[in-house]
Amino acid sequence: MTIETVPFDAALYLDTQEDHVALISDALATGDASYIATALGVVARSRGMSQIAKEAGVTREALYKALSPEGDPKLTTLIGVMKALGIRLKATPADTENTGGTLTGA
Repeated sequence: MTIETVPFDAALYLDTQEDHVALISDALATGDASYIATALGVVARSRGMSQIAKEAGVTREALYKALSPEGDPKLTTLIGVMKALGIRLKATPADTENTGGTLTGA
């Protein structure tokens, strides 16, 4: 008997602003650009990619591409997405517990 599987989509399980902040904070703490872009993409999908793209001032297709693991979004795109998600990026000293910065809900 064959086991049928379906792809996992984290966007289906991120229900709250706290969930969004936790995922993006974790990604920022790693310093891994691919993970950061992917995490932003997951959160944007959970909130509605079309609406986030509109608020960020980019097309939906461009946002999907920029926030994919292979994407390399421009700083203006990242700032627009963060603003559309209601999340702020805040710098903190690197010697603190959270070396990737601190996110706060807007």
